[in-house]
Amino acid sequence: MDLEVYIEPEAHQDIQQGVDWYNQQIENLGYKFYDEIENTLNLIQSNPYFQIRYDQVRCIPLKKFPYMIHFTVHESDQIIIIQSILHTSRGHKLLE
Repeated sequence: MDLEVYIEPEAHQDIQQGVDWYNQQIENLGYKFYDEIENTLNLIQSNPYFQIRYDQVRCIPLKKFPYMIHFTVHESDQIIIIQSILHTSRGHKLLE
């Protein structure tokens, strides 16, 4: 079951901030971070039914970076909405 994936603007900002930060630490590490996000988004798209953590928001951690993708599944609309991609030490945002 492949649903369409929509990334909220705030989640795009989360990605860009992570890429920028990792690239400042080690050259090209941000691009590896971005690749892992893309791989995890592909996994979510093919199988989105991960555990619900809060307010119908599901979460999946990245394997090699301390980040978690927060998303909702809207079966009736055939869409997955990526709410945020947060460093695990930052906790979670309360979604409206």
